[in-house]
Amino acid sequence: MGCSNEHAALAADVLLQADLRGIDSHGVARLIGYVRLWENKRINTRPNISIVHETATTATVDGDAGLGLVVAPFAMRLAIQKAETYGSGWVSVRNSNHFGIAGYHALMAVEKDMVGFAMTNASPLVAPTNSNERLLGTNPMCYAFPAGKYPPVVVDMATSAAANGKLEIAQRAGKPVPEGWIQDAAGNYTTDPYALKAGGSLLPLGSDKEHGSHKGFGLSATVDILSAVLSGANYGPWVPPFVAFLNPPADPVGLGIGHFVGAMRIDGFRPIEEFKLHMDNWVARFKSASTIHPEQKVVIPGEPEFEAEADRKANGIPLVDAVVNDLNGLSEKFGLSRL
Repeated sequence: MGCSNEHAALAADVLLQADLRGIDSHGVARLIGYVRLWENKRINTRPNISIVHETATTATVDGDAGLGLVVAPFAMRLAIQKAETYGSGWVSVRNSNHFGIAGYHALMAVEKDMVGFAMTNASPLVAPTNSNERLLGTNPMCYAFPAGKYPPVVVDMATSAAANGKLEIAQRAGKPVPEGWIQDAAGNYTTDPYALKAGGSLLPLGSDKEHGSHKGFGLSATVDILSAVLSGANYGPWVPPFVAFLNPPADPVGLGIGHFVGAMRIDGFRPIEEFKLHMDNWVARFKSASTIHPEQKVVIPGEPEFEAEADRKANGIPLVDAVVNDLNGLSEKFGLSRL
């Protein structure tokens, strides 16, 4: 596509880490989407990523329409540098694109014995509570905490009842989705994974008000404001769609997609080893909690992803036929060898 070797390798690493961690919706399955955006001149493969506003502990970065897979790590490295000097660093990003899994960026801070934060707004597919109008994205947020003998605790989640990628997986498998994930154009619950394409919308975390969807709406709004209103990116219904066959809104309120990342030094609060000792104690206590059924266990945030990574490093990453076909199609397009 014209990326530098450095940017191509970084983007590939972000996608690979998603697949390794079992987040198949955001791994190489997304590659064809980035190519289509590039073909429609919505991704700049040679971006001049720049700092447009800065204080000692904060900054705003303009991604120059580059791959979010490249822009977000730039912003996180900047946040880490500020945290190393001042204790914490916070960076908002405008004029970017889809940045892959939030966990990749948050874990960059964990590697430096810091708490990592990463969030992004996204294409408007989610209706706020009581609405059938798509005004928000799935707007994921991630908080990552280092531990000692245990893997980091990583809270990486969409603020919708389900991420759009889960619908894509259901479509490829030809299966319905659980009730409470999506509503049709009239606002009725549906299990049809294609309902979005027929004018439906995803639901906020909680699905309906009786089950706390107003809280999911609030979390999604927080991500949108920190990622875009703060940075100068597009927000709400003005966020450009990920799919290339839909054009961005004709009346943008900002530049591209927005992210917000942060890093916070643990030793700004207590000694690192002391913190890790208590994190291990925290994890151990929750893992030993009594369960409703003997075969069940309490799952620590991030634990399934680390288990998937260990398994897939040993046994390989499974790919569904639809993704293999997409990758082979890209291989032919660019004159590369097929899988």
